[in-house]
Amino acid sequence: MNIDIKNLPTSTLKVPEENSQVRVGRGEPNRNQEQTGSSAGRDTISLTDTASRMRSLENTVAAMPVVDSQRVAEIKQAIQEGTYEINPERIAEKMLDMERAWSR
Repeated sequence: MNIDIKNLPTSTLKVPEENSQVRVGRGEPNRNQEQTGSSAGRDTISLTDTASRMRSLENTVAAMPVVDSQRVAEIKQAIQEGTYEINPERIAEKMLDMERAWSR
């Protein structure tokens, strides 16, 4: 169902308050609506500030570099110098941790 809100005055749009909760409701259908199968007169929905928090988190993650260039340079240098140490136990433990997280 498409809803056209372009011509809706901004004074009728409500901005969710901090720590508000989601409430979705539907008025009970009247006898005529029950007989015809039409929907109730009005639907209501109230959103939390979760969307704004998600947007903020997305912006924070998007601003982070994909790769830690300094760490990559340090590892490259250690490999070239022959001083990079591989810890197979730590690698195995991290792999198991990831597998456990995925199986939840």
